[in-house]
Amino acid sequence: MQLINKQRISLSLFFLLAGFNFSSWASRIPTIKSALDLNEAELGTILLTMPVSSLIGLPLSGWLVSRFETRVPLAVAFLLNSLCLVLIGMANTSFALIIALFLFSLTMRIFNISVNTQAITLQKQYDRKINGSFHGLWSTGGILGVGFTTLLVSLDVAMLPHLLSVSVVSVLVALLSYQFLLRNDRSPAGTRLAFGKPDPYILYLGLLVFFAAVCEGGMFDWSGIYFQQVIQEEVFTAGYLIFMSFMALSRFVSDRIIERIGMSTTYMLSAGLIFSGIILSIVFPSFWPAMIGFSLVGFGTAAVIPMTYTLAGASKKYSPGIAISLIATFGIVGMLIGPPMIGYLAHAFSLKVSFIAFALAGMMLIPISRMFFKLERSEQPV
Repeated sequence: MQLINKQRISLSLFFLLAGFNFSSWASRIPTIKSALDLNEAELGTILLTMPVSSLIGLPLSGWLVSRFETRVPLAVAFLLNSLCLVLIGMANTSFALIIALFLFSLTMRIFNISVNTQAITLQKQYDRKINGSFHGLWSTGGILGVGFTTLLVSLDVAMLPHLLSVSVVSVLVALLSYQFLLRNDRSPAGTRLAFGKPDPYILYLGLLVFFAAVCEGGMFDWSGIYFQQVIQEEVFTAGYLIFMSFMALSRFVSDRIIERIGMSTTYMLSAGLIFSGIILSIVFPSFWPAMIGFSLVGFGTAAVIPMTYTLAGASKKYSPGIAISLIATFGIVGMLIGPPMIGYLAHAFSLKVSFIAFALAGMMLIPISRMFFKLERSEQPV
């Protein structure tokens, strides 16, 4: 087997495992909420820990991907992130949960920047786009994770042995896959941040990721609660599962969709799907309309972040690692605002009403993407 194929398989396994790990904890949020007797506002406040931790990790992650081969921070951060799952499972107080989530999010931040930098670098060795498929594998891992969680919840398996088993498997597979990651991928230029007037190229891409992250992160954290409280389904993971399933489907076909209709039209399609899916779930709060709505939202949000990261790799000012790190910061702020905002709105009004925020965030993709592509055309040589 050619080295490039081994590298793609190895990188794919890390994306798959990362999705599995994240959804394993996220689909247990209703369990945690009940075990610690938290209301929506309290849960929203605790969920602030993750984006705050990720934001704190910005200087560290940017420095690591410019200082070392990205496989080093990628592997170390992933191993530590897997072990943090055990800490989440052991948390029996709000304070212990905050500490566990802080460490989990910090290591996930470093891993995400490293693995996406490797993905962009590897894509340049191909004559076609492959970045969407990597993110599709992340979503596939998420589907497997929530499916596994659903099985264990139905069998009344406690959270700690569940997350411990996920951690052990992830560590073992990661140790075996590390040897095939890309080597010697340090960028010779564009590895330092330039302070001053914001680069409009990065700013527009960052805003696209911001609004996508508001939708994606909010759906990760609140889809289970929505099905539990609004739809009143005992198997509360159904909404999360359908959302993740259509995210995976979208990411596997997004590269072909982009090649056929272009990135500009794809952003508009994503916005329309997010808006219509959320409105359908709000207006008809019953099982099948909500399942269809959540599937539309999953399909709509999925392409935005990998598509935007691909555009970031073409930055003339920054290396791929630094550009992705900067743009990911906007995503972290979106994660910072999205889930807690839904918690506070739900506490003040209702969970159903609070989901309108996702529809509005989705529609913001249209004007921002139009401004970006107008800028891109103006920068091209005549």
